Amino acid sequence: MTRKDFLKSLSAAPLLTAAWPAASLLGQTPGTVCPPWQPGGLDIHHISTGRGNCTLFICPDGTSMMVDAGATSGGLKYTIAPKPDDSRRPGEWLGRYAKRHLQAAGRNEIDYFVLTHLHGDHMGDVLMESPTARLGGYKLTGISDVAEIVPVRRILDRGYPDYSYPTKQEGAAALNYIEFVKAQQKNGAVAEKFRAGSSQQLRLLRKPAAFTDFSVRNLAVNGEVWTGVAETTRHHFPALETLKPAEYPSENMCCLALRLSYGPFDYYTGGDLPSGINDGSAAWRDIESPVARVAGPVEVAILNHHGYTDTTGAEYVRSLRPRAFILLAWDSAHPAISSLQRMFSTTLYPGPRDVYATALKPENKIANKGLANLKSDDGHILVRVSPGGKEFRVIILDNTSESDRVKLEFGPFPCG
Repeated sequence: MTRKDFLKSLSAAPLLTAAWPAASLLGQTPGTVCPPWQPGGLDIHHISTGRGNCTLFICPDGTSMMVDAGATSGGLKYTIAPKPDDSRRPGEWLGRYAKRHLQAAGRNEIDYFVLTHLHGDHMGDVLMESPTARLGGYKLTGISDVAEIVPVRRILDRGYPDYSYPTKQEGAAALNYIEFVKAQQKNGAVAEKFRAGSSQQLRLLRKPAAFTDFSVRNLAVNGEVWTGVAETTRHHFPALETLKPAEYPSENMCCLALRLSYGPFDYYTGGDLPSGINDGSAAWRDIESPVARVAGPVEVAILNHHGYTDTTGAEYVRSLRPRAFILLAWDSAHPAISSLQRMFSTTLYPGPRDVYATALKPENKIANKGLANLKSDDGHILVRVSPGGKEFRVIILDNTSESDRVKLEFGPFPCG
């Protein structure tokens, strides 16, 4: 039995979905407020601030998870203007967004925060004007801003507890994040290292017995990649003692990746994992391809590293073959022309596929004419999955205010 067939058999199990009205899948008429999450459904919000990655998950039983919470300090020469505007810090907008949407689940906390890697556009840069947190000892930016608004109960990242692989962290943003983790622990939160291969580290916390067809598989971290068998892993990177410090894996190469499954619906995210497609690169520097292969086909895939030139290799596209690509973008280099060409290549895999972007720099639209083929290029991207994961829709929400107004809607798309 294939993995897809197995997931389909699970989706036939009884679910507590009686409260789910059919209309709740719909974004309704453009301009109206998007209906809230409903029990039994899976909502995946790709939040568009123009300042970094952030994805909020509201799972079928109300368990909440956030992957990344970026706040980059890049200037407007290369990036879009902040969304909705610059009256608040990016992390504040993220926290307010999460608080607003978690209300439908009766929640006021984030059960899991997962940081893919220690870069500012995923956790928050530190600026001279960054205020000190109420707990003291660290500055407010990105995830630390989020936690001021919505408490975080459990933190998973690639480096805990010593943050020493492949070398000790020294950047201001990373050191600030580490102090944030320590302070959160003192305040009752749990912190732990993301474990490649595990299917139990991220799990439903409210009604797991009602949704046995929901799971999260940890695919990779620090070059440790799941084999696809039980929870066993293999080392993709060579031992550090065989390398010169200049040859060590980069921060992006050490990103964690995961696959979320709900019945026949599958979703991939992998931070900034690169494929190392530059000429002359050592084969092991391509970490994107082995991770994509073990993830297997999915319905929705996040583009690694915002579709930059060192990612979206042929094997990534061929292995994941999603119905929907999600591009978390705000920079003039997001995405590269070559990445976009591979996404739309029917040679790599047949059938329809769509690309949605949280935002695009106007200059990139001029240089990369293929961007005219995107379904949407500005707005929060909500992937709304029906009970049991049988179908999903893509709903684009206005990112110029906190109105949650629907701009566009696509689907439904069948899963499996």
